[in-house]
Amino acid sequence: MPIKIPDKLPAKSVLERENIFVMTERRALAQDIRPLRLLILNLMPTKVVTETQLLRKLSNTPLQIEVDFLRMVSHDAKNADKSHLDTFYEGFRDVQERIYDGLIVTGAPVETLAFPDVDYWPELCEVMDWAQRHVHTSLFICWGAQAALYHYYGIPKYDLPDKLSGVFKHTIEDATTRLFRGFDGEFYAPHSRFTEVRLDDIRANSNLELLSSSEQAGVFAVKSKDNRSLFITGHPEYDADTLLLEYERDLSRGLNPAVPENYFPDDDPKKIPVVRWRAHAQLLYGNWLNYYVYQSTPYNLADIASQPGEFSNGEGI
Repeated sequence: MPIKIPDKLPAKSVLERENIFVMTERRALAQDIRPLRLLILNLMPTKVVTETQLLRKLSNTPLQIEVDFLRMVSHDAKNADKSHLDTFYEGFRDVQERIYDGLIVTGAPVETLAFPDVDYWPELCEVMDWAQRHVHTSLFICWGAQAALYHYYGIPKYDLPDKLSGVFKHTIEDATTRLFRGFDGEFYAPHSRFTEVRLDDIRANSNLELLSSSEQAGVFAVKSKDNRSLFITGHPEYDADTLLLEYERDLSRGLNPAVPENYFPDDDPKKIPVVRWRAHAQLLYGNWLNYYVYQSTPYNLADIASQPGEFSNGEGI
C-alpha cells in the first residue's frame, strides 16, 4: 500500500528495505486520489520503533494513506529525541481543527498508575472526546485500549499478580465479525502488560461487543456497537524481537522477570524466538482499514463532524 509519510521519517528507509511501497509527500501530490487520513497518537517511549511497527502493518492494501503523528505536549518525553519530535510530531492544538478517517492510540508504559495520575491524562481525555466528533473510526492498543474503555464506558483496569508477557492463543467470539475475516479458528498474539480489563465487565456493557479472548490472556478484542471504536489489549504489531528486548531490559534492571510464555523454543531465552503472529497481525490491521475505515468513511470528511456516531459498517452482513 502506498503510505504517504514525511520524506525523511526514519521508518521510510526501514520499510523500503523490506520492499514495502512507501509514498513520499512529493510523489503523492502527483496523484488525484482522496487518501485515507490517519492520525497516530504515539505514547510509547521508543517512537521510531513504534512508528515502524505500525506503518509496516498498515502496508498491505491498495489504499493510499496519509499519516500524521501526534504527541502529548503535557508530557516530557525524556526517552525520545527532541529533534525527531519537533520534526515529525504535532501537538493537539495543531490538529484539533482537522478531521480524520482513522485514529490509532498506542500503548504506554504507565499501567501501574491510576488513570488520573498519568501526567497527560487530561490532554488524552481531550483527544478522546475530540475523536468522537473528528474521527470516523479509532483503534486503541494495550494501555490505550484500557484508557479508552475507562474514559468512554467506565470499564476499570485491574492489577495482575505478575506481568503478563508472552505469545498467547486466542479464539474468536463472533464468527461474523469483519475484524477477524480470513482468520483461522485459533490465532496467536503477543501481550506485555501488568493490568487487565475483565470479561464480565465487557459483557455487562450493552454498548460493547467482545470479539476475541484468550484462556490465558483474557480479553483481546472489543468494539463499540456503532463500530467507531475498537480496542485491542495485546500488541499484534510487535516485531519478532520486541518481547526479547523487553525481557533483557527488565533483566538489566534487576527486576527478575519471568521468561515470556510461548515465545522461545522450549522456553529457553538462549534460543531464537518463534514468530507465530505476523500473518494474523497483518490481516487484523488490513481488516480494520478496509471494513471499519475505508468501506464506511464518507468521501467528504466534513460529514464525520456533522453526523457523529451515525456511521455503521453493517457488521455481520
